[in-house]
Amino acid sequence: MRIALLGDVMLGRLVNDQLKVAAPDYPWGDTLPVLGQADIRFANLECVLADHGSPAAGKIYHFRSDAKNVESLHSAAIDVVSLANNHVLDFGVDALLEMLQALDGRGILRVGAGTDLESARRPVVRRVGATALGFIAFTDNEPGWEATDRTPGIHYVPVDGGDRRVKELLDMVRRMKARNQLLVVSAHWGANWGSTVPPAHRGLARALIDAGADVVFGHSAHIFRGIEIYKNRPIVYSAGDFVDDYAVDPDERNDQSFVFLLETEGNVPHVLRLHPTSIAHLQTRLASRNAEKIAGRMQRLSRQFGTRSTWIEGDRVLEIPIDVVS
Repeated sequence: MRIALLGDVMLGRLVNDQLKVAAPDYPWGDTLPVLGQADIRFANLECVLADHGSPAAGKIYHFRSDAKNVESLHSAAIDVVSLANNHVLDFGVDALLEMLQALDGRGILRVGAGTDLESARRPVVRRVGATALGFIAFTDNEPGWEATDRTPGIHYVPVDGGDRRVKELLDMVRRMKARNQLLVVSAHWGANWGSTVPPAHRGLARALIDAGADVVFGHSAHIFRGIEIYKNRPIVYSAGDFVDDYAVDPDERNDQSFVFLLETEGNVPHVLRLHPTSIAHLQTRLASRNAEKIAGRMQRLSRQFGTRSTWIEGDRVLEIPIDVVS
């Protein structure tokens, strides 16, 4: 089985303007054939899909895309999206509820936010043949948006081992792994910049795998960070930005990321193949001349964790074997 994992997908602002005149698949550029290699596709949706709502007070950036742009996700055959992030309530509760309905109407599974605490925390499962693949999503951003028993919001978990919500998250991972062959935990955590992995992220990621997670897929930072293989399970500490309209930092290079294509053998992660991407003209494209350079940066960042990788020039892909112990 192949699972495609994508970082932050932001379809608001200028991308939304472009989608008023362009085809729904415009933001995906020439990455669709790579996404088509996967049996299931997951992304962090870094905006709200809605036609209504008012900008949330106290925030500088508000990301909203027209509700019709759920068709953009559908055009890329996105199966599951994480809503556990700091932009799904940018236009209030009504806009969030409108998005939940739009995603449900298109059969796109969503995890990490909901109409109350139970639904915000609730994992989702997608079956691929006989394999049940579970997804859990949480964020340590926007604590004021945490769902309650009576109010909509996000699945908020502070990255602090002493907090009860961390214990509850780990308990959820154990329960889900007992009922699913594969389990992906999506973590929208930390600050926007810097390639250094916070020690708290590393500690929680390892605890999640100890509890039963097969993949920890991190995002939130605008740039990608290193990958660690722990107990034969991959930890992507930050996937970076996949689609957006952001100004590009010439040093941090927030326009660069990857399609993270995970291949399993016998329901066990086997190899992770990274297809370098770059954002230009409000769409993501497979990197061309700078592909090896982007991959080289990931190699350097991952080497600190003892992660082995090989750049395969013919396929333009960085390959990371997972069946090793670090």
